[in-house]
Amino acid sequence: MGRVIRAQRKGAGSVFVSHTKKRKGAPKLRSLDYAERHGYIKGVVKDIIHDPGRGAPLAVVHFRDPYKFKTRKELFIAPEGLYTGQFVYCGKKATLEVGNVMPVGAMPEGTIVCNLEEKMGDRGRLARASGNFATVIGHNPDGIRARVKLPSGAKKVLPSSNRGMVGIVAGGGRIDKPILKAGRAYHKYKVKRNCWPYVRGVAMNPVEHSHGGGNHQHIW
Repeated sequence: MGRVIRAQRKGAGSVFVSHTKKRKGAPKLRSLDYAERHGYIKGVVKDIIHDPGRGAPLAVVHFRDPYKFKTRKELFIAPEGLYTGQFVYCGKKATLEVGNVMPVGAMPEGTIVCNLEEKMGDRGRLARASGNFATVIGHNPDGIRARVKLPSGAKKVLPSSNRGMVGIVAGGGRIDKPILKAGRAYHKYKVKRNCWPYVRGVAMNPVEHSHGGGNHQHIW
C-alpha cells in the first residue's frame, strides 16, 4: 500500500497551517453601531503598514469612541489613494469618497467598492485582495437589496444595508512583476504557508504518488 499523498494530507493541519506569527492583525471594518446606522463617525489615518503574508497594505485608523473618553484603533485594508492624515468617514451619511465606509444602498450604480460585507455586520468579506474591487450594478426598487459584480465576474444580490469601502484595494499589479529567483519565492511563501517548493508527482517514487516510477524519468 502506498503513502497518503500530499493532496490527501492537506486540510488536516500539521505543516499546512498558515504562518500568522508576524501578522499585524485581522483587518476589519468598524463594529456596526448607532453612529454608523444613523449618521457617521470620523476617523483619521495614522499609518499605512505592510502586513507580512498579505499583498495589500493595511491602514491604521484612529476613531474616538462614541461612548467612552478613549481612542479606538482600527485596522483597515488600505484602498488606492489613501494617505496618512486623511479623514475617513464611516456611516450611512458619509460622502462618496475613496476610503469612506458606507452602505451599498447609499452608493450610486457604477461605484467601485472593496472590503464588502457578505452579511450585515460581518465587517468585510468580499474583494479584499490587492487590486481587487466589486462594482455596484443595480438597486432593487424596494430599496432592500442591491446587486454587485464581484472580482470573479459573478453577480451577487446583497442587502442594501451591507457596508463597503469606496475604492479599489491598493497593491494592484503585484503579480505582474516576475519572481525571477528561487530565493524570492522562498521568502514569499515562508510568511504565507508551507506550499513551496512543489514537487511533481512524476518525479516521485511509486510508493509516494500514483504518477511516480517508470523507466527513464529524467529529473530536470
